[in-house]
Amino acid sequence: MKIAIYGQYYLNSTEPIIKDIFVFFKKNNIELIIESAFLKMLHEKNIIHETYQTFSSHTELDASFDLLISIGGDGTILRAATLVRNSGVPILGINAGRLGFLATVQKENIDSFLQFVIDKKYSISKRTLLGLDCSPENEAINEINFAMNEITVSRKDTTSMITIETYLNDEFLNSYWADGLIISTPTGSTGYSMSCGGPILTPEVKSLVITPIAPHNLNARPLVIPDDTEIKLRVTGREDQYLVSLDSRVTTVKNESILIIKKNPFEINMIEIPEETFLKTLRNKLLWGEDKRN
Repeated sequence: MKIAIYGQYYLNSTEPIIKDIFVFFKKNNIELIIESAFLKMLHEKNIIHETYQTFSSHTELDASFDLLISIGGDGTILRAATLVRNSGVPILGINAGRLGFLATVQKENIDSFLQFVIDKKYSISKRTLLGLDCSPENEAINEINFAMNEITVSRKDTTSMITIETYLNDEFLNSYWADGLIISTPTGSTGYSMSCGGPILTPEVKSLVITPIAPHNLNARPLVIPDDTEIKLRVTGREDQYLVSLDSRVTTVKNESILIIKKNPFEINMIEIPEETFLKTLRNKLLWGEDKRN
């Protein structure tokens, strides 16, 4: 078995997790290839001392890899997705962060869950991506023009609202007067969209969510649409520029630029361990069914 390792370092919480992972795989004679910047950090922190093969680009990840393990939080998985891209390599998230819906393996269960992985007793959850085209072209967007959680437009250098003209399959939907607008995948429905009042979607739902951020027209509500819908946005406001974010990657776009958002042609494969399903994660993270009054 050949496994890629990618991660982020969190002081006081990551070291024991990383050590447990490397000890487990060494004991089971698993071939590990480590992202180069992550390995450099591990050596500098004296967390591990052995040398390993490395990778540094999405071009080095191919079908020869059985999976990629992401060590960190949900943000780390979103960055890992930009390395995996259309290779089909599945991602397993090990949670070294806080509230995470993607990084589902908790540090207390690492050995037992990694045993599921090497025994291949897991399922694949396919996650929809959003693609983005911008007119006029934007170099920062064109480099990595997809998002796993959401694409968001928001105001930049002003406290004034922006106006977001929104079209679905070229039919006018609404002009949102708001701080911004979130276009979310089912995966991202438990992220920024949820914090702005959007609904939660299960990962397999073939839908997207449009969620306004602090809308001035108070009757504007989150809207669920089919995931084969083409969404066109035209943003205007008092400033010359506004922000566009694709997950954690943020760039500036000129006023009145046209954004075309639609389902990406490839998906990201997430590994789902039998003991850590999406519904169980949802119950645990949102404390559903727990009575805190007593």
